[in-house]
Amino acid sequence: MKEEISQFMSSRFERQLPLIGHEGQKKLENSTVLIAGAGGLGSPAATYLALAGVGEIIIVDDNNIQESNLNRQFLHAAASVGHRKVYSAEKTLHKLAPDTSIIAYPTRIDQSSVHHLVRDADIVIDALDNYETRFILHDSAWDAGIPYIHGAIEGFSGQLTSIIPGKTPCLNCLIPAAPPSGKVPVIGATAGVIGSMQAMEAIKFLSGTGTMMAGRLLIWDGLLGRSEYLKIGRRKNCNFCSDHGEIR
Repeated sequence: MKEEISQFMSSRFERQLPLIGHEGQKKLENSTVLIAGAGGLGSPAATYLALAGVGEIIIVDDNNIQESNLNRQFLHAAASVGHRKVYSAEKTLHKLAPDTSIIAYPTRIDQSSVHHLVRDADIVIDALDNYETRFILHDSAWDAGIPYIHGAIEGFSGQLTSIIPGKTPCLNCLIPAAPPSGKVPVIGATAGVIGSMQAMEAIKFLSGTGTMMAGRLLIWDGLLGRSEYLKIGRRKNCNFCSDHGEIR
């Protein structure tokens, strides 16, 4: 565990140290973040967490880069089309933040792999694009008591919430059934906004700063330039977190 910040690191982070303090910075450096997805949401989330000085980032994605990804997935260059997303992300992030350890898993998240992936994380960022996998990841994080930052995008709009096991409603309360899967249209900047907000939620949690979007859902409409905040209620009949009317 790192106890002190070097003079070089103090200089590098001098613009954020007044906001989170040296203790907050040390907490970031001693933290591990799991980012599920190295695409549109994962690109800004991973970039800003690495630049903030998070000590270890685990990135999981089993997909290869496609040309259609390049309007929003800025961790990847055109020359990397056809390559594994996680290795492209690892290479880019290492150039941006060489002191951050990047662990890349070109692995599909399923019931057989999820517990191994989640177990060492201090916080999980859901940068996925399908709900079946989201539920698998969320349920594992909840059972392990690990905060889960949910983000999703479509078109000019996106949503965000922070799920704290045992303290907030779960993802199943918010989304009782998975929406149909399939490709959706998206503006690259939409992914940038929501992915950056996911990084912000993680930074606040890890450094002990500010108030998270816990128990609240942010709905951001980029086309109309407005945001809404909705309180998330727990479903009494939730088949995941409800146990005789109490959050387990």
